[in-house]
Amino acid sequence: MMSQQTWYSSPLVFAFICLSIVLFYFLGVRSLPKIQTYTKSNTLSQPSAKGKNYDEKDPYLDIESENNIELQHEEPLQLRPFRPKFHLTMALENTTFSEFLLMDKTYQSRIRLRRHLVETREHDTIACNPKANSAVLELYSWLTTTYLPLRFPTAFTLSTHPSNASTQPHLHNTLTSDSLPLHPASPLHALRLLGSHIDTDILLLLPSSTTTKYHLEAFATCFPSGFNTRAKLGLGLADIHTPVPGYAQKLERSMDRFFAGLPRGKMVKRANWSVTTNRELFCLEGNHGKVEGVGGAGGVGGEGLPGGREGEREGEGKGEEGGEEEQFEIEDCVLRCERQTLHRLPETGALVFAFKTYQYELGDVKREGNGEALAQAIEGLRAGSVPSINVYKRGAVWGKKVKEYLRT
Repeated sequence: MMSQQTWYSSPLVFAFICLSIVLFYFLGVRSLPKIQTYTKSNTLSQPSAKGKNYDEKDPYLDIESENNIELQHEEPLQLRPFRPKFHLTMALENTTFSEFLLMDKTYQSRIRLRRHLVETREHDTIACNPKANSAVLELYSWLTTTYLPLRFPTAFTLSTHPSNASTQPHLHNTLTSDSLPLHPASPLHALRLLGSHIDTDILLLLPSSTTTKYHLEAFATCFPSGFNTRAKLGLGLADIHTPVPGYAQKLERSMDRFFAGLPRGKMVKRANWSVTTNRELFCLEGNHGKVEGVGGAGGVGGEGLPGGREGEREGEGKGEEGGEEEQFEIEDCVLRCERQTLHRLPETGALVFAFKTYQYELGDVKREGNGEALAQAIEGLRAGSVPSINVYKRGAVWGKKVKEYLRT
C-alpha cells in the first residue's frame, strides 16, 4: 500500500507556502505605518497644550548647517538696538535653534581670553549648584553631539567611533586643535569646556521647589558687564533684578509668567545696549550707577531678560545734571551690546539664558551714519518710561561727552 504523504513533504505545497509568505510581506507588512524614531530626518508627534497631537520637525535636531562660513572673513554681528526713547520692556523676538550661537573672525582671540579667565578666575566664571547637574549635562550633550557638529561642521567634527582604540569618542575643535569629550567628568568640567570653546556666556535657571519662579543655578560667564555672577547664584529673578529701576513695577510679573510658560521647542532673542568708559570684556564692577531708592546686588544680562547689574557706583547721576564728572578718554568708550537668547531644555526643562557680547567703536557708529541716532537715544534714556535708567546706565557720567563726539 502506498504510504500517505503529509502536506509539508510535498515540494509543490512547500513552494506555494513560501511564495505566500513573501507576498504577505510585500503587500501587507510593508504597507503598515513605520514606528517613529527620534532622528533629524523625521517629524515627531508631540502633545500640544490642548492634548492633541501635531507633527513638526524637532527644533533641537533640525539645525541648518553653516558649511561655507569662513571665520577669518566673517564680520561680527552689527547690533544697533538703541531707540529715540528708552522703554523698559522685554522686547522679545522669535528665533530658530540654528541661530543659537554665532561665530565670527574674533573667535580665536575671544577663546584665548576665555580660557585664561576660566583658568585664573574660575570662582568668578564657573559654578553649578547640585540641582542643575542634570541640566548642565543635558545642555553639554546637545551642544557637543548635535548642535555644534551640525551647525559648524568645518569647525567642529564629531568622532563617535575613533579608529584608534585608545581614543574616546569626542568632538574635535578644528580651530583650536583640541577636543571635547562626549562624556565630561562632571557638570563643572562640562561648564569649563563650554566656557573654553564657545564665545557665548551661558546661565541655567530652574524653578524653586515651592514655586514656579526661576532661580539661577549654574553658569559659565566670562564677559560680565559690571556684575559678579557668583553673587547671584541661587537667587530668583526678582532678587537678581533688584537694582534695575522700574523692574518690580513694570517687568517682574510678566517676566515670571514668561519664564514659567516658555514652551519646549521655542527660542526667543533680544538685544540691549549701553556705552562703557572702558573696553574690559571681563568687568565685575563699575559699568552701572546706583539709583537712589533702588538697592541690593545686581544681576545678569541687560534690562529685559535676566538683567540687573552688580558693581554700581554710589552717588552717580551728577555729570550733566550738575556735579563733577568722572575723568575718562573718549577713545576708551565703546558701544557695548549683548545679543541674548532664552530657550528651554527638552528633558530637564531648565531654561538656558545665553548672551554674546559685542563692542563697537563710537567712531564706526558715527561713520556709518548712526551718530545722531545714538546721541538721541542717549538723550532718550531720561525721556522714556523709566527716567532713572539714565543713572543706572551711567549716562549722566558719559552722556554729554559722548554726545558731543557723536555730533561733531
